[in-house]
Amino acid sequence: MQNPTPSATRGRIELSKLSKQFPDHTGVSNLDLNIDSGEFFTILGPSGCGKTTTLMLLAGFAEPDAGSVAIDGRDLAGLTPQARELGIVFQNYALFPHMSVAQNLAFPLEVRGRSRAEIEQRVSAALALVQLKNPDALPEQLSGGQQQRVAIARALIFDPPVLLMDEPLGALDRNLRLHLQGELKRLQRRLGITVVYVTHDQEEAMAMSDRIAILNQGKVEQVGTPAELYERPATLFVADFLGDNNIFSGRIELGNSVRLSNGALIDIGAGRFRPDTAVTLAIRPERVAVSTDIAAAPLRGNIIESIFMGRYYEYRIALDGTAIIMARVINDGRHAAFIAGQAVGLTFCSQDWQAFAVS
Repeated sequence: MQNPTPSATRGRIELSKLSKQFPDHTGVSNLDLNIDSGEFFTILGPSGCGKTTTLMLLAGFAEPDAGSVAIDGRDLAGLTPQARELGIVFQNYALFPHMSVAQNLAFPLEVRGRSRAEIEQRVSAALALVQLKNPDALPEQLSGGQQQRVAIARALIFDPPVLLMDEPLGALDRNLRLHLQGELKRLQRRLGITVVYVTHDQEEAMAMSDRIAILNQGKVEQVGTPAELYERPATLFVADFLGDNNIFSGRIELGNSVRLSNGALIDIGAGRFRPDTAVTLAIRPERVAVSTDIAAAPLRGNIIESIFMGRYYEYRIALDGTAIIMARVINDGRHAAFIAGQAVGLTFCSQDWQAFAVS
């Protein structure tokens, strides 16, 4: 198997105005996505958001009600999954149980009528690519991680322009999943292949992706790099979905300040809203500074729960009024843990607040 050479066009994907309606729900609605050649692109969202539907429309296992799917400028309308020549890896791997590893790898080439010499050469190269040394083993004799490698090698063996992956690591335990995340990303970079990856696992998406599309009820909420989505969410849904956030309601006062529902006044930096605008504020737990300096703090409260998480301490703090805020403090070996009932002050940098107008 020859490693494909990345080019400016191979594996470029365009989904335009794509819609799919099911009897009881909307799969996707007027969805637009452009995925670059050689990009590791993840579709992320909660259950029922349309991420698997999008992948099935791209693969050809479902037909759109409207819109188009194109790869490298070629419209795929009416083409079967086989005719689209895309590599596909599912969560259950779909290996043939009666075939050996080598036979599983050879099968896609055999149905394409490749010569025996080419099949042998490509199978040998594929085994080396994913570091498998047991070509005669049956799938049941392999570990979950080994089966996943066979599935990936089989999907890549005919040099497709795009590799589609639907929750491929979901069945593995956490340590193996983390290990294979790194291996899969290194393999993708080495081959220069375009990957469209579907997952509900936020950490997995953040660790592996060049860009992520966050879907909600069949529509794209935001597309961006992991850092862009985390630091500059475009909508409250993205802010609340990706990672943890503290959410507050308030109203704009004095240009740069928000009066929270508990009466506290918070500086959110540059003015973006008109006075008296109702807003929702979000701030990450790690951006909340906790100290015993109560007098100067804009928010004050009492520790109600202290949890040691190894890398950090997590605190749940009851504020004046009825609100609860979560804070995370890095365990640097010098932090003296706060205890339940202790009074603390909370401070923030104004730029760490995300504000969204209430519609």
